[in-house]
Amino acid sequence: MKIIIKNRSDVPIYEQIEEQIKAQILEGKTEENEQLPSIRQLARDLKISAITTTRVYNDLVDEGFIVSVTGKGFFVAPRNNELLRERMLCEMEEAMEKVVANGRNAGLSDKEIVEALKRFMEE
Repeated sequence: MKIIIKNRSDVPIYEQIEEQIKAQILEGKTEENEQLPSIRQLARDLKISAITTTRVYNDLVDEGFIVSVTGKGFFVAPRNNELLRERMLCEMEEAMEKVVANGRNAGLSDKEIVEALKRFMEE
């Protein structure tokens, strides 16, 4: 599992890690039921606090991306396609809200924003 932390980013470290793990799961780079590094191992590898990695794993468990098996560690959760679809739809809506707000702040009409989206989709 490859995770890159940007120390100068405005995004908190735990969020950077969460987003990268989610992306690797959604893109199939980590397989269903694949074991993740232990909390301590991930903390050592990334040179961060074990408290941070604990938060990351707990958040990912809460969101259904990974599961905790007592005494064995953390594993990529079995794919629940409906759950993943719902999460991706939510992320897409959040991104589109930002796109619309940025377009309106730039003085674009709704029609211009839609046309820009259509051009982007055609590429």
